[in-house]
Amino acid sequence: MSRAALMVLADGRFPAGGHAHSGGAEAAVKAGRITGARSLEDFCRGRLHTTGAVSAALAAAAALGIDIHDLDAAADARTPSAALRTTARRLGRQLLRAARIAWPAPELDALARAFPKGAHQPVVLGVTARAAGLDGSDAAYCSAYESVSGPATAVVRLLSLDPFDATAVLARLAPELDAVAGSAAGAARRAVGEGAGVLPAASAPLLEVGAEGHAGWGVRLFAS
Repeated sequence: MSRAALMVLADGRFPAGGHAHSGGAEAAVKAGRITGARSLEDFCRGRLHTTGAVSAALAAAAALGIDIHDLDAAADARTPSAALRTTARRLGRQLLRAARIAWPAPELDALARAFPKGAHQPVVLGVTARAAGLDGSDAAYCSAYESVSGPATAVVRLLSLDPFDATAVLARLAPELDAVAGSAAGAARRAVGEGAGVLPAASAPLLEVGAEGHAGWGVRLFAS
Protein backbone atom coordinates (compact mmCIF):
# COMPACT_ATOMS: atom_id res chain seq x y z
CA MET A 1 0.00 0.00 0.00
CA SER A 2 1.32 3.45 -0.92
CA ARG A 3 -0.09 6.43 0.90
CA ALA A 4 1.73 8.61 -1.63
CA ALA A 5 -0.63 7.18 -4.26
CA LEU A 6 -3.55 8.42 -2.17
CA MET A 7 -2.09 11.93 -2.26
CA VAL A 8 -1.78 11.74 -6.05
CA LEU A 9 -5.36 10.50 -6.46
CA ALA A 10 -6.84 13.09 -4.09
CA ASP A 11 -4.84 15.98 -5.55
CA GLY A 12 -7.09 18.51 -7.25
CA ARG A 13 -4.59 18.63 -10.12
CA PHE A 14 -5.18 14.97 -10.96
CA PRO A 15 -6.77 15.19 -14.44
CA ALA A 16 -10.07 13.52 -13.59
CA GLY A 17 -12.32 16.36 -14.77
CA GLY A 18 -13.58 17.44 -11.36
CA HIS A 19 -12.42 21.03 -11.84
CA ALA A 20 -15.26 21.56 -14.34
CA HIS A 21 -17.95 20.61 -11.81
CA SER A 22 -19.17 22.52 -8.76
CA GLY A 23 -20.95 19.67 -6.98
CA GLY A 24 -24.19 21.63 -6.95
CA ALA A 25 -22.60 24.80 -5.59
CA GLU A 26 -23.34 26.89 -8.67
CA ALA A 27 -27.07 26.22 -8.43
CA ALA A 28 -26.96 26.84 -4.67
CA VAL A 29 -25.20 30.19 -5.17
CA LYS A 30 -27.80 31.31 -7.68
CA ALA A 31 -30.61 30.23 -5.35
CA GLY A 32 -29.07 32.27 -2.53
CA ARG A 33 -28.28 29.26 -0.35
CA ILE A 34 -24.53 29.96 -0.48
CA THR A 35 -23.54 33.57 0.11
CA GLY A 36 -20.24 33.28 1.97
CA ALA A 37 -18.02 31.06 4.11
CA ARG A 38 -20.64 30.24 6.74
CA SER A 39 -23.28 29.08 4.27
CA LEU A 40 -20.61 27.27 2.23
CA GLU A 41 -19.76 25.30 5.35
CA ASP A 42 -23.43 24.41 5.86
CA PHE A 43 -23.72 23.33 2.22
CA CYS A 44 -20.57 21.20 2.35
CA ARG A 45 -21.61 19.61 5.64
CA GLY A 46 -24.96 18.61 4.17
CA ARG A 47 -23.33 17.26 1.03
CA LEU A 48 -20.73 15.32 3.03
CA HIS A 49 -23.32 13.52 5.15
CA THR A 50 -25.62 12.64 2.24
CA THR A 51 -24.23 12.18 -1.26
CA GLY A 52 -20.68 12.28 0.11
CA ALA A 53 -21.35 9.38 2.45
CA VAL A 54 -23.01 7.37 -0.31
CA SER A 55 -20.17 7.97 -2.77
CA ALA A 56 -17.53 7.17 -0.15
CA ALA A 57 -19.16 3.82 0.62
CA LEU A 58 -19.46 2.93 -3.06
CA ALA A 59 -15.81 3.80 -3.62
CA ALA A 60 -14.70 1.78 -0.61
CA ALA A 61 -16.77 -1.20 -1.76
CA ALA A 62 -15.23 -1.06 -5.24
CA ALA A 63 -11.76 -0.92 -3.70
CA LEU A 64 -12.59 -4.07 -1.74
CA GLY A 65 -13.44 -5.90 -4.95
CA ILE A 66 -17.25 -6.05 -4.80
CA ASP A 67 -18.78 -6.70 -8.22
CA ILE A 68 -18.65 -3.51 -10.32
CA HIS A 69 -21.99 -4.20 -12.01
CA ASP A 70 -23.74 -4.50 -8.65
CA LEU A 71 -22.10 -1.30 -7.44
CA ASP A 72 -22.91 0.65 -10.58
CA ALA A 73 -26.54 -0.44 -10.32
CA ALA A 74 -26.53 0.60 -6.65
CA ALA A 75 -25.14 4.01 -7.63
CA ASP A 76 -27.88 4.40 -10.24
CA ALA A 77 -30.56 3.55 -7.69
CA ARG A 78 -29.16 6.14 -5.28
CA THR A 79 -29.09 8.94 -7.88
CA PRO A 80 -32.66 10.00 -8.78
CA SER A 81 -31.57 12.92 -10.98
CA ALA A 82 -30.90 11.97 -14.60
CA ALA A 83 -28.58 14.98 -14.87
CA LEU A 84 -26.49 13.74 -11.95
CA ARG A 85 -26.36 10.21 -13.33
CA THR A 86 -25.04 11.60 -16.60
CA THR A 87 -22.49 13.71 -14.75
CA ALA A 88 -21.36 10.78 -12.61
CA ARG A 89 -20.73 8.64 -15.69
CA ARG A 90 -18.95 11.46 -17.51
CA LEU A 91 -16.66 11.97 -14.53
CA GLY A 92 -16.15 8.23 -14.24
CA ARG A 93 -15.08 8.02 -17.87
CA GLN A 94 -12.60 10.87 -17.46
CA LEU A 95 -11.19 9.45 -14.24
CA LEU A 96 -10.74 6.05 -15.86
CA ARG A 97 -8.76 7.59 -18.73
CA ALA A 98 -6.36 9.21 -16.30
CA ALA A 99 -6.18 6.16 -14.03
CA ARG A 100 -5.28 3.74 -16.82
CA ILE A 101 -2.27 5.89 -17.66
CA ALA A 102 -1.21 6.50 -14.06
CA TRP A 103 -1.75 2.94 -12.76
CA PRO A 104 -2.10 0.47 -15.66
CA ALA A 105 -3.93 -2.60 -14.35
CA PRO A 106 -6.14 -5.42 -15.67
CA GLU A 107 -9.05 -4.39 -13.42
CA LEU A 108 -9.11 -0.92 -14.98
CA ASP A 109 -9.08 -2.41 -18.46
CA ALA A 110 -11.94 -4.71 -17.48
CA LEU A 111 -13.91 -1.75 -16.12
CA ALA A 112 -13.45 0.10 -19.40
CA ARG A 113 -14.73 -2.90 -21.35
CA ALA A 114 -17.70 -3.41 -19.06
CA PHE A 115 -18.79 0.25 -19.18
CA PRO A 116 -17.72 1.79 -22.49
CA LYS A 117 -19.93 4.83 -21.83
CA GLY A 118 -18.60 5.24 -18.31
CA ALA A 119 -19.36 3.80 -14.89
CA HIS A 120 -20.37 5.96 -11.94
CA GLN A 121 -17.42 8.00 -10.70
CA PRO A 122 -17.28 6.53 -7.16
CA VAL A 123 -17.12 3.01 -8.60
CA VAL A 124 -14.27 4.02 -10.89
CA LEU A 125 -12.55 5.77 -8.00
CA GLY A 126 -12.66 2.62 -5.91
CA VAL A 127 -11.29 0.41 -8.67
CA THR A 128 -8.59 3.01 -9.30
CA ALA A 129 -7.67 3.00 -5.61
CA ARG A 130 -7.38 -0.77 -5.73
CA ALA A 131 -5.14 -0.58 -8.81
CA ALA A 132 -2.97 1.98 -7.03
CA GLY A 133 -2.47 -0.35 -4.08
CA LEU A 134 -4.86 1.48 -1.76
CA ASP A 135 -7.56 0.00 0.47
CA GLY A 136 -11.24 0.67 1.08
CA SER A 137 -10.59 3.21 3.80
CA ASP A 138 -8.30 5.18 1.49
CA ALA A 139 -10.93 5.18 -1.25
CA ALA A 140 -13.58 6.35 1.22
CA TYR A 141 -11.37 9.22 2.39
CA CYS A 142 -10.61 10.30 -1.16
CA SER A 143 -14.27 10.26 -2.17
CA ALA A 144 -15.48 12.02 0.97
CA TYR A 145 -12.86 14.74 0.56
CA GLU A 146 -13.85 15.28 -3.08
CA SER A 147 -17.47 15.77 -2.02
CA VAL A 148 -16.54 18.94 -0.12
CA SER A 149 -13.37 20.18 -1.79
CA GLY A 150 -15.07 20.52 -5.18
CA PRO A 151 -17.82 22.89 -3.98
CA ALA A 152 -15.36 24.86 -1.85
CA THR A 153 -13.05 25.43 -4.82
CA ALA A 154 -15.98 26.35 -7.07
CA VAL A 155 -17.32 28.95 -4.65
CA VAL A 156 -13.97 30.74 -4.68
CA ARG A 157 -14.66 31.39 -8.37
CA LEU A 158 -18.39 31.91 -8.11
CA LEU A 159 -18.36 34.43 -5.25
CA SER A 160 -14.72 35.57 -5.29
CA LEU A 161 -14.55 34.04 -1.82
CA ASP A 162 -11.17 34.37 -0.11
CA PRO A 163 -9.35 31.05 -0.72
CA PHE A 164 -8.14 31.17 2.88
CA ASP A 165 -11.76 31.20 4.07
CA ALA A 166 -12.66 28.31 1.77
CA THR A 167 -9.73 26.27 3.07
CA ALA A 168 -10.74 27.05 6.64
CA VAL A 169 -14.17 25.57 5.88
CA LEU A 170 -12.53 22.31 4.83
CA ALA A 171 -10.34 22.32 7.93
CA ARG A 172 -13.35 22.74 10.21
CA LEU A 173 -15.10 19.85 8.47
CA ALA A 174 -12.12 17.51 8.92
CA PRO A 175 -13.45 15.70 12.03
CA GLU A 176 -16.76 15.03 10.28
CA LEU A 177 -14.92 13.85 7.19
CA ASP A 178 -13.06 11.36 9.40
CA ALA A 179 -16.37 10.08 10.75
CA VAL A 180 -18.03 9.79 7.33
CA ALA A 181 -15.05 8.03 5.78
CA GLY A 182 -14.83 5.60 8.69
CA SER A 183 -18.54 4.79 8.55
CA ALA A 184 -18.40 4.38 4.75
CA ALA A 185 -15.47 1.99 4.98
CA GLY A 186 -17.30 -0.02 7.62
CA ALA A 187 -20.41 -0.27 5.43
CA ALA A 188 -18.26 -1.44 2.53
CA ARG A 189 -16.75 -4.20 4.65
CA ARG A 190 -20.25 -5.38 5.56
CA ALA A 191 -21.22 -5.29 1.89
CA VAL A 192 -18.50 -7.81 1.06
CA GLY A 193 -20.58 -10.46 2.79
CA GLU A 194 -24.09 -9.00 2.59
CA GLY A 195 -24.17 -7.33 -0.83
CA ALA A 196 -24.39 -3.77 -2.10
CA GLY A 197 -27.88 -3.32 -0.64
CA VAL A 198 -26.43 -2.59 2.80
CA LEU A 199 -24.50 0.45 1.56
CA PRO A 200 -25.89 3.84 2.70
CA ALA A 201 -28.60 5.48 0.62
CA ALA A 202 -28.84 8.99 2.10
CA SER A 203 -30.58 11.53 -0.12
CA ALA A 204 -30.15 15.24 -0.81
CA PRO A 205 -33.32 16.38 -2.63
CA LEU A 206 -32.19 19.98 -3.11
CA LEU A 207 -29.04 18.81 -4.87
CA GLU A 208 -31.13 16.61 -7.15
CA VAL A 209 -33.63 19.37 -7.95
CA GLY A 210 -30.85 21.92 -8.38
CA ALA A 211 -28.98 19.64 -10.77
CA GLU A 212 -32.02 19.22 -13.01
CA GLY A 213 -32.50 22.98 -13.20
CA HIS A 214 -28.79 23.68 -13.67
CA ALA A 215 -28.62 21.28 -16.62
CA GLY A 216 -30.99 23.56 -18.53
CA TRP A 217 -29.15 26.83 -17.94
CA GLY A 218 -28.01 28.59 -21.09
CA VAL A 219 -24.94 30.15 -19.42
CA ARG A 220 -23.02 28.57 -16.57
CA LEU A 221 -19.47 28.42 -15.26
CA PHE A 222 -19.54 24.72 -14.34
CA ALA A 223 -20.93 21.63 -16.01
CA SER A 224 -22.79 20.59 -12.87
